[in-house]
Amino acid sequence: MLGLFGVITIAALLVLIMTKRLQTMLALILVPIVSCLIAGYAGLIKLEKGVFTIKTLGTFITKGLTSIAPTGVMFIFAILFFGILTDAGTFEPIINKILKTVGKDPVKIAVGTLVLACIVHLDGSGAVTFLIVIPAMMPLYKKMGMKMTTLATLTALGAGTMNILPWGGPTLRAITALNSSVDKIFTPILVPFAAGLIFIVLVAVFLGKREKNRLKDTLDAVVLDEASDTAKDDKGLKRPQLFWINILLILAAIVVMLKAILPPAVVFMIATSLALLINYRDIKTQKDIVDSHAKSALMMASMLFAAGAFIGIMQSSGMLTAMAQGLVKLLPQSLGKAMPIIVGVISMPASLVFDPDSYYFGVLPVLSQAAQAYGLDPTMVARASIIGQMTTGFPVSPLTASTFLLTGLSGIDLAEHQKSTFVYAFMTTLVMLVVGVVTGAI
Repeated sequence: MLGLFGVITIAALLVLIMTKRLQTMLALILVPIVSCLIAGYAGLIKLEKGVFTIKTLGTFITKGLTSIAPTGVMFIFAILFFGILTDAGTFEPIINKILKTVGKDPVKIAVGTLVLACIVHLDGSGAVTFLIVIPAMMPLYKKMGMKMTTLATLTALGAGTMNILPWGGPTLRAITALNSSVDKIFTPILVPFAAGLIFIVLVAVFLGKREKNRLKDTLDAVVLDEASDTAKDDKGLKRPQLFWINILLILAAIVVMLKAILPPAVVFMIATSLALLINYRDIKTQKDIVDSHAKSALMMASMLFAAGAFIGIMQSSGMLTAMAQGLVKLLPQSLGKAMPIIVGVISMPASLVFDPDSYYFGVLPVLSQAAQAYGLDPTMVARASIIGQMTTGFPVSPLTASTFLLTGLSGIDLAEHQKSTFVYAFMTTLVMLVVGVVTGAI
C-alpha cells in the first residue's frame, strides 16, 4: 500500500508540473507532504517507535535538505560567478571565435554543444557538466536566436549518455550491488554505448536543421564582428584587459572540481570572491553586481531545496523502497525469460520514479536474482538497467537535483524540458537496447 502511495505521489507531481496546474517548486513541496501525512496517519509508514508525527515529517524533509545543501550552495555561487564574468565580457571573445568557426549554421552549433557536453561529462558529474556547458553556450544561442530548450536537450543527451561510463554513478552502483566487475557489466555494452553516441549526434543534426529552418532569413542579421559586441558597454562593466586572467580563473575552478581537490560548493565560493576582487575593486560596484544576479540565484536555489524536500520525504518515508518491492512482485512469471529486454525498455522512464540508490540497491538485486532463477545471466539485467536508469534518464528526472540545475541555468521550467527531451532520451535507450540484443550483450 505504501508503494501505491509512492506511485500516486510521483504521478500527481508529474501531472501537475506537466500540465502547469501548479508551479514546480510548489508541487515539489506540497505534493509529497500531503501524501506523506495521509500515509503516515493511516499507519502505512512504519517507524521504529511506531508513531508518525509532524515532527517525523520535519525529520524527513531535513534529511533531504541536508543532502541537497552542498548542491544548493554551489548553484548560488555558480550563478554569481558566471554572472560576474559575463558582465566583465569574458565570454564575448569566445562566442565570437565559435561563431567564426561554425558560421551561422545552427547544425554545427548543435553538434558542437553535444560534443562539448560529452567531453565535459567525462568526469561523471552532471552538475559540473551543466555548470560549464550551459553558461558557455547560452550567449551564443541567444545571439543566434536558437531555443533554450534545444540547448538543454542537447546538453542532457550528452551528459545522460556519457553517464553510462564505468565511473558514472549508475554503473558503479550496478557493479557494487551485484558484486560484479567492469568487464562483466560495462565492457559487453561498449558497442551499444557507441551506437547511442552516434544516435545522439544524429539527433543534434536533426535539432540543428530544425532550428535552421525555423530561423531562416533571420540568420543573415546575426553580426559576427567582434568589435560590435565588445564596444557595447553602457554600464562600464566590461574588462577586456582581464580576459586571460578570468579564463585562467575559470580553468582553475574546473580543474579543482574535476580533481576533487575541493568540494564544488567551496570552489565556487572562492572563485566568486576572486572574480569580484579581480574585476571590480569598488565596494558599491561589487554590491550592484551581486544584487543584479541575486534574484535568479535565489529562485533557482529555492527550486533545488524544494527538490531536496521531495527526495527526503520519498526516501525516508520508505515509499521508494516499497515501490521497488512492488515492482518486482508485479512482474508475471511468464515474462521471466524476457526480463532483461523488459528492464531495458522501462529503464529510462523508471528514472522518473526511482532515485539511483533505491533502484540499484533495492530493485536491481531482486530482478537479478529472479533472472538467475530463469537461467539467465544476472549481469544482463544490470546492463539493461544502465542504458537508461539514471543515465539517459537522469537529466529529466525530478529525483535528481542536477535536473533543476540544468533547467534553472537554461531559464526554462521542468515541464518544457521534459517535453523537449524525454522522447529523444528514450529513443537513445531503445537504440542501445536493440544493438545490445543484436550483439548478445542483453
